[in-house]
Parts: sequence; structure tokens; C-alpha cells
Amino acid sequence: MIASQIEENLRESPYTGYAYAYPHKTVYEHFAAPIPLHELWSSEDQSQLFLYVHLPFCEMRCGFCNLFTTTHIDESLVDRYLDALDNQLRVTAQALNGPATFSRAAFGGGTPSFLSCKELDRLFNLLESNFGAQLPGRPISFEFSPQTVESDKARLLRERGITRASLGVQSFLLDETKKLGRPQDTSTVHNALNILREAEFPVVNIDLIYGIVGQTVQSWLQSLEAALSHNPQELYIYPLYVRPLTGLNRANRQPTDNRLELYRMARDLLLANDYQQISMRLFRKRENTRSMEGPVYCCQEDGMVGIGAGARSYTTNVHYCTEYAVGKSGISTIINDFIERTSEEHAHAVYGCELGDDDQQRRYIIKSLLRIDGLDLTAYQRRFSSDALSDLPQLRALVEQGLAHLTHTALVLNTEGMELSDSIGPWLYSPDIKERISRWQPV
Repeated sequence: MIASQIEENLRESPYTGYAYAYPHKTVYEHFAAPIPLHELWSSEDQSQLFLYVHLPFCEMRCGFCNLFTTTHIDESLVDRYLDALDNQLRVTAQALNGPATFSRAAFGGGTPSFLSCKELDRLFNLLESNFGAQLPGRPISFEFSPQTVESDKARLLRERGITRASLGVQSFLLDETKKLGRPQDTSTVHNALNILREAEFPVVNIDLIYGIVGQTVQSWLQSLEAALSHNPQELYIYPLYVRPLTGLNRANRQPTDNRLELYRMARDLLLANDYQQISMRLFRKRENTRSMEGPVYCCQEDGMVGIGAGARSYTTNVHYCTEYAVGKSGISTIINDFIERTSEEHAHAVYGCELGDDDQQRRYIIKSLLRIDGLDLTAYQRRFSSDALSDLPQLRALVEQGLAHLTHTALVLNTEGMELSDSIGPWLYSPDIKERISRWQPV
């Protein structure tokens, strides 16, 4: 039965959904009562945390984007948002109440590089004053858009310890970016990449999208070759999804049905150019593996502290954040509510989800299996005192269907299994989580 179920799932579409987090944020809801942060973190290992800072500002809203962000921002809004971050950082540091150590950090959004040098300088000062000088020397990622890359800004960020600059290019072809609802001049993209290279970030990443209306193997190859001409340390290739309330959804521009063909072509090209596949989306230059080294962090086991409206925080059995919206008015309301929060309100988690044993196990399995190293069965046994294949019998169907291979120590997706990650991940969600996702109504 399980084998036939997965066959049906894969026949329907290899692009069911991106399982980047589990449980998905669309299942979050208000807790029965606010939970004090110090209670959530009191029993957590704080020796190797991940810090995520969300800056929900963009110069424009891309047609494919359903992220938590807003546009047409005046300077006073950014100032008030930074005031709120200062308050939240101080309260969070008090809740951690111990020698918390961050092994990794990332700035996302939105477009963090939307901020001015003055605003960025203030942001880093706030982080240092509340969390101490822990971040320099750690792998720290920062997201840019081509239009917001400036030499002074890039130099400032490098001086502040940013080690990875991620540029959302999506396509090097003007016609394709127009169809994505974010027209950009190709010369602006190349200039932005040159600036990032001159700033000497150890890692430069380029994001590309495939499945754009009218995109062909030839045009996709043009974008890939243009990206490779800059010799980036990393490339993320994203299949296009058209989600509710986005510009593409309103225009009814659905992805082309050649995404699997485009993925395979990109994968083969990148492997031939000495990139190592890390996941379905991430390819990393083999010579650059050491550039990503730093203090140990394991996303399956270690916690994440989210700062800002839209940022999620993860403890072992509770995930929490602010409310989530896609529409302009909903996002604006949430940002304003975040800015107006008191210290007492910042000191409590009010929205998110609680993870029982089953969801903790599924999260560990999904986060492990969809990467090239696969699921470490020994580590799973050590973490849960149980056997992964017994806890989730579905896993055996992956082997039976020729999508994964099993050894005494690991379950690893093969080439075909990896390309079906966006079908396998959601297939492993619990029935309860699937049902709650189906009930979600975008706002």
C-alpha cells in the first residue's frame, strides 16, 4: 500500500511543495496561553544556536514572492522597526539567561540590503550590545537584491563579519525577469556581482529560478552560464511555485511543465563544473567546502533564535514567531503590531506550534533525508532512543521504489530520489499536519 501511495504521489507531480521547514508555518496558530520565553529556553542546549534576523523590507514586491515583506517604506518605519528589534533583543537575551553561543547567523527578509549603511551599522551595534561580540568569526549569511548592492554597503557588511553574500538574481534574461514580475537590467546584476566579489566575501551565492513562463533549455542554459562566469562558491536553483496572493497567481502565470528537465540539465552542468550537490536546490563549489566551516551546528537538533517580525524561533518542542501573512494589509498590520509590542509582550511566545514526539522525529528525518548525506540512523537512534525505520515505516518504500539506498548506518536518496525531494518531503508529513495545512487560508 505504501509503495503504491508514493507511486501515485510522484506520478501526480514531483513539485508538491518545498519542505524547508517542518512543521510548515501555515499550521501555526495562537497558543492557548502565552508561553514565557525563559520557560521555553530554560532546558535547551544554548551552546550552538542559530541566529536569524528578519528585515521585512523590499524596494519592490516580486511576482513570485510570498515572503513576509513590505514595500514603499519611509525612513521612520525602518527606525521604529530597529527600535523594536532593540527591545526584542534585550528581552530575548534576558530569556536565554546564560552563556548562549551562536554558531551561525543569517539576515533575511525581505531584502536586508534595502537598509542604508547608517541603518545597518545601527543594527549590528544592537546585536553586539545585546548578544555580545559573538558573531564575528562565525559563518554569517546576508541576502542582497541586485538593485541594492553598493560598494560602501558591501564593504561595511564585510567589515562587520558577513562571510556569505547571497544575491537573488533569478534570471540573467530581462524577458524572464519581466515574466517573474521583477524586471531588472542585466548589467545591474553583473555589476552587483562584481561589487560583491571586490568586497572579498568568502562565499558568494547566486539564486536562480527555473520553470518561468516561456523559459527553455536554451534560455536556462544562458542564465546558468552567466552565473558560472562569476565563479560563485554556491548556486541555489529554485523551481518556480505560484502561490496564493502573489502577483503571478493574480496574473494566472503558472510554471512551465518542463521543470524536471531544466533541473536535470542544471544539475548535470553544475556537477561537470566541479560543484557538489548538497540538496535538490544547493550546489557548492568543491574547493569551497572549507569556507563554510565554523562552530558545530546541526539544524536537526540545535535551536534557532529568530529576531524580527516574521522570524521563527525553534526549541525542541515549540516553534514560535509573529503571525504570518502574504497580503499587503495583513503584513502591514503585523509589522505595526510588532513595533508597538511592549517588553512584556516580547517576553512571551503567543503564536506557533507545539511538536510532540512524532513531529520531532519527522522533522529530524525530513531535514536529514533531503540532503546529500541522508539520514544518519545511528545519530537518530542516539537522539530518540528508537529506530527510524520502525518509527516511520514509509521510509522503506523509498528503498522499495528505487529512490534511496539503505546501509547499516544511513538512508540516502539516490539521484532520482533527490530530484523528487519536493514530493518526498511533503509525503512524509504527518496526517495531522497535512490536514492543518489544507485548512490554511492566506491573508
